[in-house]
Amino acid sequence: MPKLKKTARRHAIRKEIESNPFVTDYELSTQFEVSIQTIRLDRTHLEIPELRKRIQQVAEKNYDRIRSIEGSEIIGDVIDVSPNEHATSIIHVNEESVFTRNQIARGHVLFAQANSLCVALIHQPIVLTQSSEVKFIHKVRLNETVRAEARTINKSDQYYTIEVKSYVREDLVFLGTFKMYYTSEDEQNG
Repeated sequence: MPKLKKTARRHAIRKEIESNPFVTDYELSTQFEVSIQTIRLDRTHLEIPELRKRIQQVAEKNYDRIRSIEGSEIIGDVIDVSPNEHATSIIHVNEESVFTRNQIARGHVLFAQANSLCVALIHQPIVLTQSSEVKFIHKVRLNETVRAEARTINKSDQYYTIEVKSYVREDLVFLGTFKMYYTSEDEQNG
């Protein structure tokens, strides 16, 4: 792809972010063959907030649809939720999330993202993890973004079984099945 002039590049950046609001400045800089600083200047000129702010804007719209957990208690940012059916969250792996020695994400970060997404998915007042079976498939490194996708695979009177698949870009990095116990308001008041 030939390098675009500033105006054409800015137009293309706007279109790219509109189609994928979670694209990183790094990914844009690679795609358009310019520095990250150039991307930041272009976004500022276009009045497009940084990735973290874009994620927060989307997540805040979803938190009023979540009943079982406060938005501040969720590990990661919920970017999509259809209560009792499926949900998606993303988390950016920062220095607090990795081992200092090798810059690889700590397993409990990926587990916590998946587990709290399962809680957020279920539209009941009390949701607890009864059991889980997880598999860490690939290493996740510092500055990578993990997208967790949860979907209900079974529901009974007191339990949901939820499958979670987590990805870095398109690579599967984590797989889990969570059995979640829930109580309804009727049970809580009875």
